[in-house]
Amino acid sequence: MDMDYGELYRMIFSPIRSKLLLTGIELKVFNYMSDPVSAEEVAQTIDAHPRNMMLFLDGLAAIDLVQKKVGLYQNAPVAQAFLVEGSQTYVGQMLAFMASADSPLDNLTKLVKEGPPPKPEKSPFSEEMLAQGATMMVNTEQAGDAQLAVEIVSKLPEFSSFKKMLDLGGGPGLIGMAIVAAHPDMKGVIFDLPPVVRVAETFIREYQMEDRVEVLGGDFNRDPIGEGYDLVFTSNSLQFAHVIDPVVKKIYDALNQGGVFVSIFGFGQTHEGTKPENLVLGMLSMVLMGQEAGIEQGYIADSMLRVGFRSVHSQILNTAWGPMELDIGRK
Repeated sequence: MDMDYGELYRMIFSPIRSKLLLTGIELKVFNYMSDPVSAEEVAQTIDAHPRNMMLFLDGLAAIDLVQKKVGLYQNAPVAQAFLVEGSQTYVGQMLAFMASADSPLDNLTKLVKEGPPPKPEKSPFSEEMLAQGATMMVNTEQAGDAQLAVEIVSKLPEFSSFKKMLDLGGGPGLIGMAIVAAHPDMKGVIFDLPPVVRVAETFIREYQMEDRVEVLGGDFNRDPIGEGYDLVFTSNSLQFAHVIDPVVKKIYDALNQGGVFVSIFGFGQTHEGTKPENLVLGMLSMVLMGQEAGIEQGYIADSMLRVGFRSVHSQILNTAWGPMELDIGRK
């Protein structure tokens, strides 16, 4: 027999790894380990049990979030970069939110046997929740998403000729602002739902980009998105298209002749809906609760061709979120 059950055995420890991470975020222990420190000092700072704090930090060291040397603990580089509150690249709040969204899996056996519960009559997403979600996206955009977008767009041969761009579903606006800032004189529009663009306005003012970036509130499924764009950029926003072709056609019509549509999309499935692993597992709680799923890889590119884009170039990006599709359509 050429196989063993080792991989199954390792799977049992995955919940412990995530529990260690989430408890570290909850207790804010990473805030106190930028420099080497003893477990007793950390325990005293947050009023915790000294021995159990030592064992807990040993667990964090076992999963390589913390380094232990001569009895002192210090953040590993990944924890220092992304788990220290106050840092522009802190993603702890986002990780904790994503974990809480998977709470339906606590009743996985029941969901599998009985199916999804009745759908609520009203949307569970209030304006306050949408604004909170946009705010949480800021640090993930600063932690690499914005840099990736700038790298992609600035390499386009048409980039120097762009005069006006649209970040469709732009959230807090950091990605759109970063693209605009990388160009000497291009102007930008951040389009998203009204509660979200109000958040974007605060960051536009904070970064003093009022003279180059404006916002437009609406639902791209039914509202105008503006016109005269040389570039339209979307990052994972087209998952919210009720029907994809009318939205992509709206983007096509909003572009000037020769304009470019750049889409980053992390929701395309392969292998009969079983891969990529991070996508399938990340969406599992939502789809088990009755939400739609099953978007195949090539979903955006195929739509671009159907609505009239003269050429489409596609490739797979390796990102912190997992593999994503990059589709570039030219009008």
